[in-house]
Amino acid sequence: MSFSSGVKNEICRTSDFSKSESIAILSAVMKASGTLSLGGNKQVSFNVVTENPAIARFIFKLLKDHFNIHTKILVKRSNSLKKNNVYVVHISEDMGVRDLLREVSVLKETEGIIALDYSIPKKIIENEECKKLYIRGAFLGGGSISNPEKTYHLEFVTHNEAYSKDLSSIINKFGLNSKVIQRKSSFVVYIKEGEQIVDLLNIIGAHGSLLEFENVRIMKEMRNNVNRLVNCETANLSKTVNAAVRQVESIKLIQSEIGLSRLPKNLRDIAELRVSYPDETLKELGQMLNPPVGKSGVNHRLRRIEKIAEELKKEVR
Repeated sequence: MSFSSGVKNEICRTSDFSKSESIAILSAVMKASGTLSLGGNKQVSFNVVTENPAIARFIFKLLKDHFNIHTKILVKRSNSLKKNNVYVVHISEDMGVRDLLREVSVLKETEGIIALDYSIPKKIIENEECKKLYIRGAFLGGGSISNPEKTYHLEFVTHNEAYSKDLSSIINKFGLNSKVIQRKSSFVVYIKEGEQIVDLLNIIGAHGSLLEFENVRIMKEMRNNVNRLVNCETANLSKTVNAAVRQVESIKLIQSEIGLSRLPKNLRDIAELRVSYPDETLKELGQMLNPPVGKSGVNHRLRRIEKIAEELKKEVR
């Protein structure tokens, strides 16, 4: 089961809502994944289509508990390559579909023309809790979240540009920064920051999934920090080794051209130590001197030796 399915299954386990709260959830679900059909004699029907059986059962229970509608749930085989089952919650004219659609603000009739209403009336989201439940319904109907092990991405797929902007605005009222992009014929409300995805999981009531997401996020951050430290140490080690090799080569050049005895005593001492101990750090070399010299002092002397070697190379040329 995908992480996204796990989130949806979790938030479907709670179905103890008031009627106004159920209206907020159903309105969002039906606008995200519902289709309106007009049959003979102007008979209206409405289908909510989902690949998740938990969502189908959840919608069935809300309709039965608060609207006294006993819907039909049809099971079909998907046309996709995966051939998954598709669950269709079917609400027909004789079940009172028109009254339901009006009550949840999904249906609009203009001059005898019936269509889906993509507005989000204030009466549907009259308080903060209803706003949270509306976002929950939108996630059940058209939301998805990537596996946090791979990437941080949460999105809501919608079918109307104005609606996507309204949904994004509701989400952002909770201090989030969702954005809207167009993807083919759909409009996608998305969030990419891990911390904000955690906040949204909290908003929709997916607390178990939130903890799982946070655990993955913490482990990824720890791995990234370890990798950064290892890379930094590796880079520093390479820099130290390269410097030591360069210093030994300079000392050997001086020795072959003029002899180390021509060097001042302080340079000759550190040169002899560097050749004898090519793997030691500058600090360790400094402690071997009598009297001891600090790391910067050793570095200064070795740079003077390298400069002398560069001048000898020029003379040889």
